[in-house]
Amino acid sequence: MKTYNLCLLGYGNVNRTLVELLRMKTAELRDRYGIDWRVTGVASRRLGWWASPTGFDPDQVLHSHASDAFAELRGRGRPLHKESCTDWLKTARSDVLFEATSLNVETGQPAIDHIRAALNFGAHAVTANKGPIVHAYRELRDLAAQKQRQFLFESTVMDGMPIFAMFRQTLPAVEVRALRGILNSTTNVILSEMEKGRTFDQALQESQRRGVAETDASHDIDGWDASVKVAALVNVVMDVPLKPQQVDRQGIRDLDAEKVRQARAEGRPYKLVCQARRSSGEPGVRARPEVQATVRPEQLPLTDPMALVEGSSSIIRFETDIFPGITLTEENPGLYATAYGMLADFIRAVVSSQ
Repeated sequence: MKTYNLCLLGYGNVNRTLVELLRMKTAELRDRYGIDWRVTGVASRRLGWWASPTGFDPDQVLHSHASDAFAELRGRGRPLHKESCTDWLKTARSDVLFEATSLNVETGQPAIDHIRAALNFGAHAVTANKGPIVHAYRELRDLAAQKQRQFLFESTVMDGMPIFAMFRQTLPAVEVRALRGILNSTTNVILSEMEKGRTFDQALQESQRRGVAETDASHDIDGWDASVKVAALVNVVMDVPLKPQQVDRQGIRDLDAEKVRQARAEGRPYKLVCQARRSSGEPGVRARPEVQATVRPEQLPLTDPMALVEGSSSIIRFETDIFPGITLTEENPGLYATAYGMLADFIRAVVSSQ
């Protein structure tokens, strides 16, 4: 049984919940997969860079919210004052990096540099950050192959649902021709609450109260989050380069509450729909296909399964050359679903290298 050294970069809800899930699944990881683990590195803007090759106590890690609390670990770990991801990984003797820093829509940085550093160091890289997928997917994929490591990112779209793994492992050589879905929980909750009689501002406050929306929810409301997810899917499952800025984007900010309620009463509710479709191209001409992608509010008939998706649930449907339609639905996921995606990627990565 091998013990893997885990480094957590970004120590918000996702990586903290991952540690909880690892503890819950410790016996199964050992018995079923021959995997043991210890946290040897924790880093964030608030905490700084902490490393201990012998491992931190998971209980202390879970209850350390700030640098003064983390100072209790000084006996077994030490903060690295030079903010170098490579130095941190080296000191922690990292086998796997879990990257869960904040999304940078414009550039994907510094998450791209973090993942690049991990792969060059010789660690597997698992991320919940969509930025590296839409801005550097091919570079990082090829670097991982060169280093014989894994670069995985199942938690970036629909939490831990196995979208990318499904096409990479279960459906090899299937060509995805189109996708369509509802992928942003915040806007879905807002629209559902507006249908119940709330104003836009009240619906936004309710989504924030539930922990679905951030304090600044503009990326969700204006369609950026959905556009980034569409771009990530197109880059990976369609293998066509696409930046979020290339998605024809319209959010829900301008939807009037009365208009939303009227649409529901008429049996054609509004949903923020994500779509992408390959262009057919010229007959007989071999070239990388282009993809037309959109994010916009649409009225859907109740005969459309997507019209029935409410609250923080999500749905996606793929059209392929073999299967006319494959649909995945996720009902009201929580943080454990997102953390599970990272756990599943961890298992895939280390099992593939055993």
